Amino acid sequence: MPAPIRLRELIRTIRTARTQAEEREMIQKECAAIRSSFREEDNTYRCRNVAKLLYMHMLGYPAHFGQLECLKLIASQKFTDKRIGYLGAMLLLDERQDVHLLMTNCIKNDLNHSTQYVQGLALCTLGCMGSSEMCRDLAGEVEKLLKTSNSYLRKKAALCAVHVIRKVPELMEMFLPATKNLLSEKNHGVLHTSVVLLTEMCERSPDMLSHFRKVLILVPQLVRILKNLIMSGYSPEHDVSGISDPFLQVRILRLLRILGRSDDDSSEAMNDILAQVATNTETSKNVGNAILYETVLTIMDIKSESGLRVLAINILGRFLLNNDKNIRYVALTSLLKTVQTDHNAVQRHRSTIVDCLKDLDVSIKRRAMELSFALVNGNNIRGMMKELLYFLDSCDPEFKADCASGVFLAAEKYAPSKRWHIDTIMRVLTTAGSYVRDDSVPNLIQLITNSVEMHAYTVQRLYKALLDDISQQPLVQVASWCIGEYGDLLVSGQCEEEEPIQVTEDEVLDVLEGLLVSNLSAPVTRGYSLTAIMKLSTRFSSVNRIKKVVSIYGSSIDVELQQRAVEYNALFKKYDHMRPALLERMPIMEKTATNGPSEIVQTNGETDSTVLDTKHPPTITQPPSQGNDLLDLLGGNDVVPVIQTSLPTKPPSAGGELLDLLGDLSLTGAPPPAPASVPSVPMSQPPFLLDGLSSQPLFNDIGTGIPPMTAYNKNGLKIEFMFERSNPNPNIAVITIHASNSTEADMTDFVFQAAVPKTFQLQLLSPSSNVVPALNQGNVTQVIRVLNPQKQQLRMRIKLTYTYKGSPVQDLAEVNNFPPQSWQ
Repeated sequence: MPAPIRLRELIRTIRTARTQAEEREMIQKECAAIRSSFREEDNTYRCRNVAKLLYMHMLGYPAHFGQLECLKLIASQKFTDKRIGYLGAMLLLDERQDVHLLMTNCIKNDLNHSTQYVQGLALCTLGCMGSSEMCRDLAGEVEKLLKTSNSYLRKKAALCAVHVIRKVPELMEMFLPATKNLLSEKNHGVLHTSVVLLTEMCERSPDMLSHFRKVLILVPQLVRILKNLIMSGYSPEHDVSGISDPFLQVRILRLLRILGRSDDDSSEAMNDILAQVATNTETSKNVGNAILYETVLTIMDIKSESGLRVLAINILGRFLLNNDKNIRYVALTSLLKTVQTDHNAVQRHRSTIVDCLKDLDVSIKRRAMELSFALVNGNNIRGMMKELLYFLDSCDPEFKADCASGVFLAAEKYAPSKRWHIDTIMRVLTTAGSYVRDDSVPNLIQLITNSVEMHAYTVQRLYKALLDDISQQPLVQVASWCIGEYGDLLVSGQCEEEEPIQVTEDEVLDVLEGLLVSNLSAPVTRGYSLTAIMKLSTRFSSVNRIKKVVSIYGSSIDVELQQRAVEYNALFKKYDHMRPALLERMPIMEKTATNGPSEIVQTNGETDSTVLDTKHPPTITQPPSQGNDLLDLLGGNDVVPVIQTSLPTKPPSAGGELLDLLGDLSLTGAPPPAPASVPSVPMSQPPFLLDGLSSQPLFNDIGTGIPPMTAYNKNGLKIEFMFERSNPNPNIAVITIHASNSTEADMTDFVFQAAVPKTFQLQLLSPSSNVVPALNQGNVTQVIRVLNPQKQQLRMRIKLTYTYKGSPVQDLAEVNNFPPQSWQ
């Protein structure tokens, strides 16, 4: 059989191939020849054939059939054969192969070979692909070589020991005696691998870490080595771009970081050397930047001095000016991690960080955006928001959602004024409205509602924004809501913050009707617009035009829009006397949560969502704060939550008694408990939302025989209970409270709360007012329903809060003397 071609010739032949198919053909032909040679047990050219197989393996072609030939080469006595055999074993074998079990004896023999280079081959192979079984069997030989005086073998044995520890952590203590003298070695290769071994042991075992800190006291030794590297002159063997052995310096800094973490003594011992490295390292080359970066990480991770931390942040600030994008990205990421602990030091580099927002690299822009938001505080909010809003205008679409969310949170937390807050949110909705979070619309509505003095300014700004662009749906929804609420202010031109515009009622209605028919409007937006038009029927004089618009959409193919229109038509036809009260302005709302979906809480502890006027009916809810108050009120866990009717708190007005009935309405399909005086009507398919309402009294006065009682009389405030019984369900006691004030000043912000044990159920309806007039000139009334199915004696605790002459007052009382007729 002719001699096979050499590896060099094979490489040259393969490189002449013009197509992939031609290359595959060459490889297949050569693999066939190699297989034939293996079958003939040709020992002469086995080494050459395995070398060619390894090259084919590097090209991505299968070479597994050469695994056994690698073992034969390892068993050979020739060094050239062993070298190719061990190389083939490292490339073609792994822990999942059973063949490597046959190698254990060969490696053990070679570890005890008289030639250091053969020993080095065995150490490299064991450190590369040794299984846990091989590591257990050969750990003793590795530990012996780790103690040898031969630097060539010690460095390879140290790396092999790292692999053994990773595979079999319980063998770590075997190598502990050998680590005592490793750092006294002069050879940099041994020092480097020794530091790697010590780092691995410290990371894997807290006991080892404590041993190296307290017993071996590694920190002074590492500091000495690092100081010698910094102060040593030029050494051609270790010099890289004018820096002595930067690889060893980086490894030492990483080990110092582990040793100094959460340890005062170790941190104190390394503060001086870290300062020297930070100030003496050359930054013109990338090698120096790598060392400085590791130094910064070490300073930030240990208990370092404040001056040293400022120095580290200044180094990162210089990195931001580097032309290399990778260095700038690393600096931004590191500053983002440290901004919470060293906020003021990072603030000094704010202008440089903001400049990174203009970088072309998307990764740098994202990190700069995140860091910019982290730097925002009450002192720089105006300047930072100006830069971030400019970034929002010009950034790519993938940044807009995160940027808009960040602007919202920062503005909510640090807004210098309500006008600035509203302007900022409107600017975001104008430029990136399609990317904002779902809760942005109700949050902005809540902000506008609470800014009473800004209503005219806000509705004028939003009206102008609608004239310019109706493509940003969240902006259109907020604008529609505000025009419906404050359209009279828009038409009257009462804006004081800027020059008022002259707008007629017809022009406002034209804009809202345009939103209803626009192809750009989402179904939700059309619902906002129709509701806004309906609200304007109580604020504008163009009622006939509004009736016509509403009636048109009574046959809309959009079910949501159709339902609204049908209900609004019913208001016009059947309940026109209730329309002004139903469509009056929303009261001021208090927000209980700042992030995520939030509830909006009204006075007297009642809840109401901003979508009451736009989309959904009122719901029976209870804010978490009130539940906690009631738990505190009873002082235990035997408490039932109070069911609050979700009605806006308002002064007495026409139709107020009928409005109170809305607390019993539900659009979810399940009819709520009806008051005793309301005629029983089928609720499965009501023709209209408001059917079933009447002007009859809320409860039958069948409990006139129950004597009233005084539940509270203190500081001029008197609370009386009047009792009635609900006709359909005799287990329900209806208590009407009458709050009177005999002092000379009004009691404002009056809130009455009550709680009962678990065996009862309690529901508080809306109070008639939150102001108790002075000198007994009027009463505040509120209805309480108590379900007592077990006919137990009624017990109740009440909580009263109010403001008297500008001072808040709060008091608790327990009511146990209910007349027996009220609960029997």
